[in-house]
Parts: sequence; C-alpha cells; structure tokens
Amino acid sequence: MTVVREMHEAHGATFEERGGRRIVSDYGRPERTHRAVRNGAGVIEMGYGVVVVEGDDRVEFVDDTVSNRIPREDGEGVYALLLDPNGRIETDLYVYNAGERLLCFTPPTRAEPLAEEWAENVFIRDVEVREASTDFAVFGVHGAKSTEKVASVLNGAGAPEPALTFVRGSMGGEGVSVIASDGPVGEEGYEIVCAADDADRVFETLLIFGMNAVPFGYRTWETLTAEAGTPLFETELDGRVPNVLGLRNALDFEKGCFVGQEVVSKVENRGRPSQRLVGLRIGSVLDASADSDDSDLDGEGRPLPDSGAPVFADPGDTPIGEVTRAVVSPSLDAPIALALVDFEADATSLSTRIDGELVGAERAALPFVDGGVVSARLPTYLSG
Repeated sequence: MTVVREMHEAHGATFEERGGRRIVSDYGRPERTHRAVRNGAGVIEMGYGVVVVEGDDRVEFVDDTVSNRIPREDGEGVYALLLDPNGRIETDLYVYNAGERLLCFTPPTRAEPLAEEWAENVFIRDVEVREASTDFAVFGVHGAKSTEKVASVLNGAGAPEPALTFVRGSMGGEGVSVIASDGPVGEEGYEIVCAADDADRVFETLLIFGMNAVPFGYRTWETLTAEAGTPLFETELDGRVPNVLGLRNALDFEKGCFVGQEVVSKVENRGRPSQRLVGLRIGSVLDASADSDDSDLDGEGRPLPDSGAPVFADPGDTPIGEVTRAVVSPSLDAPIALALVDFEADATSLSTRIDGELVGAERAALPFVDGGVVSARLPTYLSG
C-alpha cells in the first residue's frame, strides 16, 4: 500500500494492485512524463517489500543465502538473488548494511515469504528476521538532472557515490537515507528511504522544493526500464536462471556456497546458456488479410505482443523464443520488446504474433536508448 495516497491523489494519480500493494500507475499522459524524466528529474514511490535482519550473525546469515557478497561496512549495498535448488531465481533483492541491521528491498510479493523462510532457518545463529514493508517509504529520484535535484533538497550530506552506497541526511526536516542507484532507467538516480510516518513531508520536499521534479508511476517506470534494457523480476527474472539473463552483476562465484550455485556455475563454465535476453523493434503486420487496416499499428496506442508471445526466425517455423515484455517507447515513438531467444540464434529479421497476426520484428542492440548511465542489469554474456 502506498504510504502517501492522498498526496498521489492530489496530483491526479490512478492506482493499480501489484502483489497485494496499491501503487501508482500514472498521473495522466505517462508518455510525456517519460520524456520529462529522461530530460530532467522525476519522483516515484517504489513498491518494495522490506525485510529487516538484525543480530550479531546477520551478515554471515544473509551472505550464506544469496548469490552475491554482503558488504560488511555501514553505508554499502549490493544487488543479489535468492535461488532455488535448481539455480532458478526465487527473488531479486537489494541488501544494504545499515549498521546494526540489514535492510533488504524485494519485489512486493516476496518480502513476507522471504522473511518467513529466513526466520525458519535461523537455527542457533544470533539473527532476528522480520517483514517491515509498512515501516518505510522509498522514493526513487531518476533522470538526467536527478543529482542536481537531490543536492537541492538534501541537508547534512552530499549525493552518494558509487552505486549502491548511501549517506544519511535530512529532507524537509525529516531524517532520510539516500542511496545511489545502479541505473535501472539508464539515467542517474537515487532512492530516498525514510520512516513511513515522515513520508508525506519527504515526498512533498522532493516534488516542490529545490529543483523541479515530476511525479511518475509504474507505467513510466516500465517504459524507462525497457528502453534501458533492464530485466525486471515480474517479467524477466522470476523462475529463470540468472545466466540466461546475463545478470553478472548479481553473482559472485568466488564466495561461499549458496542454494543453486552449483547449477549456475555449471552454466557459467560452459559460457553458453540456453537463451539470451535481446531487444526487438516491433514492425508491421506480415500476414494480415487484404482488407485489414493496420494503420492502428502505427504510433501511440498500437497493439503490442503479450508476454509469452512466440518469436520466430522464419514464419511458420518452430519458435526460437518468446517475448517477456513489450511497451511503446516514448523516446523512439515506436513499440519495442524484450525477448528471450535461443542463445545461438543469429537472425536479425524476426517475427512475433499480436492478436493472432504475424508481425515483423527487428533484433536491436540493448539498451534501446543511450541515457546518462548504463544499467547495471544490462545483459552481459561471456561469449557469442
């Protein structure tokens, strides 16, 4: 549930439910908002679930569980994965060392089951785990001018660097932690963490004071991250092997064992996973009937392939993959998609299906749009 609902409503927000949480979909004209974020700065309330881990053994406990090494120093963070015994992703998460506790930010559906799973496996370690999603508010500030935006309202500290480090300060008189993002939208960015009781004042400060910033919702988040080539949990990560997604930033193969590491290591050693994540530029209808009107496939509002739509190298042949997510890119004024295709497939002229129609698709390099930074999740493969 958003913790600043009335403020969102005052700005004209519409809402949607994700994982049992009410989040902002958009504030109207999401395409225009998208361009404003790319060129300036925007503020979004992030729909994270939050798990807090405390106790003397907290770092070692979480380090033994996830795919990346947990930082020992206060003020540092890491992006990591929790894998099942077959090496498939159960959740992705950001883990931050906040001194006497670790803060774990997860997709909203994953916080409660993760907290329960960890609490059941503490055994004799000095560890306490609790789900605390309603205790915190997290606001993302992203865009080409997000550093200037944060600097204009942050007191008591400077903007943090490098990525996934954080500083403590205040905004609007309320205590905050400011985290340097790892570039999920392909631009500079930060996440502002505060107590839920302080969220109204912090959100107001981010929108109104200092340099201008626009509010944006998850429709714009999805177009921004798609343009940046950033795989997301719900559409690309859930249930898949990390090597297929090129998520090398989430894995430390030199650390101690974690669930699923052996499976993932075998794939890594072969250097050639079964599939890879690629970009597609969606084209025109290939097999429409003579009297069909495909003008509605051009421009804003054109139909898009569904998640799971097949991708073909040759029309009518066996699919070589499937679409994971498709959006209309406001920056390109064209439909684009992320797709998982056979790793060895090298065809650039592809096709997919929209409402039963075969539609051309051109394979495109990721990211689709070159922003101010490169997303740390941009797919990276060892060979091919």
